[in-house]
Amino acid sequence: MRINIIAWDNGLGLSRHLRLLGVALEQYGHVVTVTGLRRGNWRKMGRRFKLGARNIWSRVFGDHGWKRHDVNILIEHIRPEFLPSARRNVLLPHPEWFLDSDRALLPKVDAVFAQTRHAIPIFGALGSRVLFTGFTSEDRWLPEVVREPTFFHLAGRSRHKGTDRLLELWRRHPEWPRLTVVQNPKSALPGRPASNIDHRVEYLNDSELRNLQNAHWFHLCPSETEGYGHYLVEAMSLGAIVITTDARPMNEFITPARGILVGCARKGQQNLATTHYFDEAAMELAVEHAMTMDDRVRASMGESARAWFTDNAQAFPQRINAALQLIE
Repeated sequence: MRINIIAWDNGLGLSRHLRLLGVALEQYGHVVTVTGLRRGNWRKMGRRFKLGARNIWSRVFGDHGWKRHDVNILIEHIRPEFLPSARRNVLLPHPEWFLDSDRALLPKVDAVFAQTRHAIPIFGALGSRVLFTGFTSEDRWLPEVVREPTFFHLAGRSRHKGTDRLLELWRRHPEWPRLTVVQNPKSALPGRPASNIDHRVEYLNDSELRNLQNAHWFHLCPSETEGYGHYLVEAMSLGAIVITTDARPMNEFITPARGILVGCARKGQQNLATTHYFDEAAMELAVEHAMTMDDRVRASMGESARAWFTDNAQAFPQRINAALQLIE
């Protein structure tokens, strides 16, 4: 098939989606075009003018020559200017970013590809045909890096990872081991320093970040919500022990056999997603449990996490290819 993958190329999670999905589809011989959208009014106007001209030509003279793709895969948002350019249109959504404007256009897509089991009933309730595909993440494992029983939190640019509350909780426990936090300067609120917190409010190159990810046994990932959750799955690729929120979809990935789940104190709402906020007392217990975990248990859980990652990475191209065959 000729497939066009369309998403905002934001240099973060969506850029990983574009790259990883393209690689998975090419494994099955699909001819892949990656349309990475950028910000800028002039760029948007030019794109819409060009696509609009093609769509008018198609309506007047027929589709021959202008249906350039068999399938458009639209990641996160439905972009109406692209819909006429393919015979089929598929949405790969993130419920927390699904807008009213997307809902209005949902009848125009042929199927929704769900990245989590949690998303299936959400979009099924909106009348969509939903097929589970899951997703995958980059393998970040560096077996040569020495790993310490310390804690790591990759906040990035997101404001939905419980970072500020996690930092404040750590400040109240100077007896806890070092917590390393990597956070984008555009979203960071550093707060007062603490001797057991290494708060890196900076841009790290990929090599530096990957080494840091591998250097810590425990990855704190108390997400409020996730559309997929690259930072959870990347941590599993390392064979690290992930501590995350005991709520969907986070607990689809992390189970007691391969991580530590933390109960929630309250809930909220962001678009179609329910947000979950970790209970601080439960987080204290989780951290103290991790601190006392013996080497054998830690190694066993890490192996289980790594095994889940590799099994999922192998199965994802098969699932996405099978879903594409079903919409033909």
